[in-house]
Amino acid sequence: MKKKQETTYGIIGLGRFGGALAVTLAKANKEVLVIDRDEDKIKEIRQYTDYAFVAENLSMETLQETGIQNCDVVIVCIGIKVDESILTTMRLIEMGVPRVIAKATSLEQGAVLKKLGAEVVYPESDMAVRLGKKLLSGNFLDYVALFDGVEIRQLHVPDSLVGRSIEETKIRQRYKLNIIAIESGDETFIEIMPDYRLKSGDIIVVIGRADNIDALENDV
Repeated sequence: MKKKQETTYGIIGLGRFGGALAVTLAKANKEVLVIDRDEDKIKEIRQYTDYAFVAENLSMETLQETGIQNCDVVIVCIGIKVDESILTTMRLIEMGVPRVIAKATSLEQGAVLKKLGAEVVYPESDMAVRLGKKLLSGNFLDYVALFDGVEIRQLHVPDSLVGRSIEETKIRQRYKLNIIAIESGDETFIEIMPDYRLKSGDIIVVIGRADNIDALENDV
């Protein structure tokens, strides 16, 4: 795999999470290298990428033979076999991969992976949180969790704010939140003017601490 100016991705493990991730990136025309020990899974994924390798083991030598060290980002999607996940992550970091992201199925596994220098994701837990928030809030559409409790969240404009200007809502002053986009009909505005008046059906995209966003939802 030759390095390009555009980000290249490596994925190790083609379970439900890794397989879906590989297909998503490939369909977005990203260059993706994948590794799995299951030959059938590799055959299936080759309709999306030419860089698909069967590997019985994930030794340093095997990883280097695939060329995965040339990827900008490598995601280790091995959740159940904790020892293999940790060793593979360690090898990738030792090989100098700029960004290593590892899937974890427990906080203990995640803690070890973080100490190695990897970014950690908890797919099952994240999806459960996302579903729970949607079920609890009829006003909540979707969110992206960042670091230190900060989120980007989409919200339907409540009736109590319809007709008010952005300045009049005082969202920034009262809740320490920034509106970074407004979706109104078929239009999306990213340069938010203080005199913009919110309409029924508008969707606001806010960024800030999750507890502050929760407070906004509860108040309106």
